[in-house]
Amino acid sequence: MSLPPLALYVHIPWCVRKCPYCDFNSHTLSKSEATEGLDAATEKDYVLALLADLDHEIRAWPELQQRPLTSIFFGGGTPSLMSPVGYEAFFEGLQQRLQLSADCEITLEANPGTVEQSRFTGYRAAGINRLSMGVQSFATPQLQALGRIHSGKEAIHAAEAALLAGFDNFNLDLMHGLPQQTPELALADLQQALALQPKHLSWYQLTLEPNTEFFRRPPVLPEEDLLVEIQDAGAELLSAAGYQNYEVSAYALPGFQAKHNLNYWQFGDYLGLGAGAHGKLTRPDPQQAGGLQLERRWKTRQPQAYLSRLLEGRDFLAGSEMITADQRPVEFMMNALRLKEGVAAQLYSERTGLPVDALKPLILALQQQGLWTQDPDRLACSELGWRWLNQVLEKFLITDEE
Repeated sequence: MSLPPLALYVHIPWCVRKCPYCDFNSHTLSKSEATEGLDAATEKDYVLALLADLDHEIRAWPELQQRPLTSIFFGGGTPSLMSPVGYEAFFEGLQQRLQLSADCEITLEANPGTVEQSRFTGYRAAGINRLSMGVQSFATPQLQALGRIHSGKEAIHAAEAALLAGFDNFNLDLMHGLPQQTPELALADLQQALALQPKHLSWYQLTLEPNTEFFRRPPVLPEEDLLVEIQDAGAELLSAAGYQNYEVSAYALPGFQAKHNLNYWQFGDYLGLGAGAHGKLTRPDPQQAGGLQLERRWKTRQPQAYLSRLLEGRDFLAGSEMITADQRPVEFMMNALRLKEGVAAQLYSERTGLPVDALKPLILALQQQGLWTQDPDRLACSELGWRWLNQVLEKFLITDEE
């Protein structure tokens, strides 16, 4: 039995300022650190903690050492607050413990307000081969409304600096449906992004998430009809520029789909290291021939609590739970159906350990409503079903609860 591809997610929890829309595990630096970057002692301790965290994971899952990493993603927080020296030290320790595939995609999230040319050059030399820059918008009023620390000019400069540093493969994160944003402003953001020639664009609508400042004090956002107009016009513009809309909010030039994110959407495995990081791992079920055990694992959230576990010699796990057979259908579909082309039908059995034939009655009902592909070898929504994805997913959720 072959196990899913294995990726690695590493969480860097600090940021200069907490954005009012952000619901990620991020913690604001002190004023001096916000100006100068993460201090060297904290950075060194955090790298040591990450490697100790990995050691604990390997002891719990020794088979990890036989599974090469297909991708690595440094997310946050703001990973670009950590220096190239810190990443060099992490990679040195990582390669002593795990294998990396020859074509391993290694992505670093970068805030345009925290990087300069020399830093990008250092990241490239350390082994990072892809950047994901959190631009969100190029328009000053929208950036201010979002609480971003960079300007539109700084975002343009950061993308140009990345190219000069050797990052020909980079993603730009852009939002639409922003406060005071017209369709013209949203399309102007996309046109500016296209002028920078990224290989990948993540273009998604601003949503108000619980436990955020925007949720507590909602800004005035564009009306629904304007949101639809922005989405349709933007998708048309990106398609004309050669970008394939391969996932709900992801657009890529041919051959540059995000390998790390594809692994999530195809229900692959991922190891999570760092404060608040989550992971999902699979192993054969010793009690059931051909069966699988799937486990979700997550780490302690607070950076200081995470670092203190290093000093105490404790593991970094905050909790874990098995993903039961009843939970797997909806969890698989919540990921796979985000892909426009869906996934091969046999992947369902390979990744969940469950027979795909059990889904046939529900799939037939969705086909009769015009919401599902007619291709028997794929699990995918039709064009109509993709536009009504949440309603399609609810069908699997109801089945799961019953």
